[in-house]
This record gives sequence, structure tokens and C-alpha cells, in this order.
Amino acid sequence: MTDKAKRKPRILCIGIPVRDLTFRVEAVPGRGNKVPASAYKEIAGGNALNAGIGIARLGGAATMCGPMGDAGETAATFMFDKLGEEGIATDRLIHMPGLVTPISAVLVDPTGERTIVTFRDPKLWNVDLPSAETLLADCDAIMIESRCAGFATPVCAEAIRRGIPVVVDIDSAMSLNEGLLTASSHLIFSAEALHATAGINDDAAALKKVATLTHAFIAVTRGPKGTLWLDADQNFQETPAFPVHSVDTLGAGDIFHGGFAVAFSEGQDIPSALRFASAAAALKCTRPGGAFACPDRAEVEAFLAAQPR
Repeated sequence: MTDKAKRKPRILCIGIPVRDLTFRVEAVPGRGNKVPASAYKEIAGGNALNAGIGIARLGGAATMCGPMGDAGETAATFMFDKLGEEGIATDRLIHMPGLVTPISAVLVDPTGERTIVTFRDPKLWNVDLPSAETLLADCDAIMIESRCAGFATPVCAEAIRRGIPVVVDIDSAMSLNEGLLTASSHLIFSAEALHATAGINDDAAALKKVATLTHAFIAVTRGPKGTLWLDADQNFQETPAFPVHSVDTLGAGDIFHGGFAVAFSEGQDIPSALRFASAAAALKCTRPGGAFACPDRAEVEAFLAAQPR
């Protein structure tokens, strides 16, 4: 264990919390149709918030930072209570007067695949974050949603200047001129986001194209196909996914990012950090409940110990 791993890494999670209304259905309805749900649950969600849950359960100390709706919202109290139960610090979340915290309708089918419709008020991006001095004073790493680039790139750039890792969860298309591509140390794309960003449908070719724009580590997660990434010599490497019986994929990618941020911040090398993240995400998929189904550190370590290298 490295010196850094002797204490919990302190990770700042920059993102926009979402109120997730989840429904289990036999099939996603077609246009104009109605279907009954077999189960319903309201949970707190959003990429960075989900990653924060993973970070807290997998051995890190998470702090949430970003905009949410008016302080008088019922959803605000619910979310703060849930984050408090997970031990996630919320003092750097910022209420936006008169606005609504984002909300998602999440349909989960019998295979565990999820279909999501989300509303985010565009005015949430007008948020002013605390100063970099405040946010980075007690920070070992940043985990950020790519959609927050518009208001968080300056603090990420300052983190890089100070040698603080910045892990970016990219699940939607980015401009190839986006400043966050260079104000980061680790870019981890979903396959769909990578293809849309690069304008290329081949994973390897798309990674190579993005690699010409940044010095950051670049990877793409591909669900059961595992993770494809470029090493320091720009050679392709693969981290296999762990085969599991999946019942709910909601939040799995976010748990992957949170697990990677924890492992890398502890001093694990890239292959080990990716393997740890993959195991955490796989175990999450075996349980319903979004990111709140994330395993704890002991479960992940026991799972890994039982797997062949």
C-alpha cells in the first residue's frame, strides 16, 4: 500500500444532481403506448453524484460541488438526506433560486438496460462555483461530468497546474475545441460519446483522433466488451469486463468512474485501477437500485481475489 493509500483520497465530484424516478417495465413502450410498471423507486442520481456514492463506498472521501434547484424544493431535502447517509459532503452544492433540480424518468427492462429521459434547466449552467483556492485546498483528485465544462473548466485547469488529477466522465458529445479536453488528466468516454465526439464509429480510430488533441490518458468503456485504452506509448490495451448476470445497469458507468478515481488516487497503476473499476461496476449491475446498489470495498476486493488475472 502506498503512502497515499493510507488515508482516504479526498475527491471533489463536480456535477449536477438529478432526481431519478425509476420504473421497472417488461419493455420500453412504443410511441403513443402505455405500459404498467412492476416497481417504482425515487433515488438521487446524476453522473457525479453516482460516482460520489461509489467513491464513498469504495474507500474515498467524496465532496459534491455543482448547481441544483431552489433550496425550497422537496427534492433538495431528499437529496441532501441521501448524500448524508452515504457520508458525502454537500457544503459545496449551490442552490439556484427559482430553478428546478434536474429530473429523469428511468425505465429499466428485464435485461437491466435503462432508457432515460432527463430535463435540465439551461439556467443551471449560470452557476458560479467557489474559488479554486476553496475547492482545491483539500483535494487529491477531481471527478467531473463533461457536461459541466462550461462552468468548471477553469478550476480543472488550475488543478492540473497544481498536479491534481482530473478524471472526466464523458457520456455525451464534446466539441473537439473543448477546453476540458486539455484541462484534464484522464478522459474516460462511453462508446456513444466517443463516436459522436470524434465523428468516427470505430473505437480505436476514434481514440487515436482524440489523442491528437490532448496529453490526457484516454479510454472508452464498452459495457460487456470491456475497456479499450491507450498506454503511454500510444499502444492499444484492453481491460476485460467481468461476466455477471445483469439486472440493472443504471449508474454502472458512474460507479466505474468513481472506482477508477479512488484506485488511481491511492497510487494504483492504470491497469489495476481499471480492473478495480470494472469489478465495482460489474457487481453494481447484479443489483437493482442505481448507484445505491454499489458494492463496498471489501466486496470488490473479495470479488477480484476470486478472479483469474
